[in-house]
Amino acid sequence: MWNNDHVTSLVSQNQQAIMPLILPALERNIRSHWNQAVLNLTENVKKLLSEMNGELFTSCKMRFEDEEEKRVAVEEQRRMIWERLETTAAFQPVTSNTAVLVIPAITPPIAAVLG
Repeated sequence: MWNNDHVTSLVSQNQQAIMPLILPALERNIRSHWNQAVLNLTENVKKLLSEMNGELFTSCKMRFEDEEEKRVAVEEQRRMIWERLETTAAFQPVTSNTAVLVIPAITPPIAAVLG
């Protein structure tokens, strides 16, 4: 598909809209895909996009990395909350219809981390 001049031309004409959509998928592909042919093709497409507009490519890549850092931070916060919940529940007697009080941590809400 990327060897097609018409497709490449359309991507070039609409790079401001297309690159922010395509680059995150390419980055995820490179980090986790098992097939070497797919990895090579992904690298080639990234190189093509980089040569098309290096500044936009760098901006999109930095935005992806920032979003990825936020995602990892939120995931870690969720893990810690779940761990605290399990620890608290482990010290409570198991009886039916008994509520377990879990004291909130002094961390910002998840929405604040994403914002």
